[in-house]
Amino acid sequence: QVQLVESGGGLVPSGGSLRLSCEASGRTFSPVAMGWFRQHLGKEREFVGYIRWAGHDISYADDVKGRFTISRHKVKNMIYLQMDNLKPEDTAVYFCVANVRGAQGWAYWGTGAQVTVSS
Repeated sequence: QVQLVESGGGLVPSGGSLRLSCEASGRTFSPVAMGWFRQHLGKEREFVGYIRWAGHDISYADDVKGRFTISRHKVKNMIYLQMDNLKPEDTAVYFCVANVRGAQGWAYWGTGAQVTVSS
């Protein structure tokens, strides 16, 4: 079984920065890619970005491109979401996700980290 645990959420003023971390654990964890989704209050979850475990493929949603950066640490089985120039509309619960070999889509989800950007 794979577990994803996010950390680093909090309250930040508009224009500020925050860094989320996600640590994956599990005896047979073999990721194809890991990424981030977010959910605004009362809305559906939306894609933020992902990074492939092999190679250098990284993709972002249009509204975070240029402000958010995803990176990984393969040895630690961790990914990070560096969020700069935050806006009040970035306020959401952020979820770490993983796509692993043998499973379809984003098969594993963390429990989420709250990010609140004050105006």
